[in-house]
Amino acid sequence: MQFWVYLLRCADGSYYTGHSDNLEGLLWQHQQGIGCDWTRRRRPVELVWCASAPTREEALTFERRVKGWTRAKKEALIASDWDRISWLARPPHERPSTSLRTNEKGAIGTTASVRPERSRTSGEVKGRMAQTSEQRRSTALRTNEHEVGQ
Repeated sequence: MQFWVYLLRCADGSYYTGHSDNLEGLLWQHQQGIGCDWTRRRRPVELVWCASAPTREEALTFERRVKGWTRAKKEALIASDWDRISWLARPPHERPSTSLRTNEKGAIGTTASVRPERSRTSGEVKGRMAQTSEQRRSTALRTNEHEVGQ
């Protein structure tokens, strides 16, 4: 027996993921509003992707995996864009940026950021380059500086 994992696009643009051993019958049920409350309230639905699995357990495992995916990753699956799925599978902090050309030399966002700092004496706000924690002196050292030097 063959099992199916499928994605439906609902009328409101949301996606529904499921699995079945009778894809045509289940699609008809979804269209009629039988069974699933999610698709009943969002008809009509359209089958946008499906794949076969040899066992129900494998189909259910893949269904659960896809249900946890982001909308972007589901849309990459529908488009069979395996490179995009692979890119989206990486944690966001490990993905190269694609916005504002930040990966290019001299691009926006590659220079150090400037943050305003208020002068303690005059109250004037001046810009300074943001520093990493290694570059900044510890607050504890600053408060004890005058005592150590005396």
